[in-house]
Parts: sequence; C-alpha cells; structure tokens
Amino acid sequence: MFAKDRESHRRTFITAWEKAQTGQPLEPVEAQIVQILRQHPEYHRLMTEIETTLERDYLPEQGESNPFLHMGLHIAILDQLNTDQPAGIRRLYGRILQITGDPHETDHRIMECLAEALWTLQRNQAPFDAAGYLACIERAAGVRRPGH
Repeated sequence: MFAKDRESHRRTFITAWEKAQTGQPLEPVEAQIVQILRQHPEYHRLMTEIETTLERDYLPEQGESNPFLHMGLHIAILDQLNTDQPAGIRRLYGRILQITGDPHETDHRIMECLAEALWTLQRNQAPFDAAGYLACIERAAGVRRPGH
C-alpha cells in the first residue's frame, strides 16, 4: 500500500490531501487517507508545510507521537474491518462502538492494541500474534473469554 521509505510514505498522505482540497478524484486508499485526515484537523497543517513535514523526526522520547504512524494505524484498522481479519475483529469493533458511541474513539481503543501488538512483534522478531491482539481488543470491549 505505501512505500518503504519515509518520504514517499508521507508524500502519499500529502498528495491525497492536496487532491481532496482541489476536488480531484481519489484512489480508494487516498479516500481512506482523506477520511482519516478529516477526523484529525490537527494534522491539516502538516499536509501544507510539505518540506518541514517530509524532514521532521517524531521522537517518542521527547513526548512526540508520529502523525503518520497514527494515521497508518487508523488505515490498518479500516482494512482489518473490511476483511474481518483477524477473524472476529468486526464483532469486537461493534461491541466497543456500543460502549463508546463514537467510531473514532472505537478506532483509538483498538489502535492501542494494534500498536502494542506491532511493538511486541518488532521487539520479539516473531509473527503477528492475532490471538493476543484480539484478546487485547476483547479486554477493551469488556468481553470475557472462557478461562480468562
């Protein structure tokens, strides 16, 4: 979906936003990007300050979160919901949505689990733990699994 290098990845977001602002047709992934950007007005400035945006490092040790990682996680969740992969995520999303009443807040609850699963994957150099990821989402939804 996205390029491996940081600049190309960020340009995908910038281009989608520019196209939306000028009324140009969007590719499906660009429409997803614009949908996420509309939920995050705090990122709109980044889409117009192109050179700064392309060069900036976001350092967690300085309390910064990476807006491109954040938006990428939103898109990953959209893709998971569209395919119901891992199996059962749609049902759990619906459960959390009943609790929050807000799709964006629901995404953020799931996003915490996805970020944790990806961090664990990277740290352990192991395959994605779909069962652990779903268990985290279940906890966020207040679902109790048998034996847990």
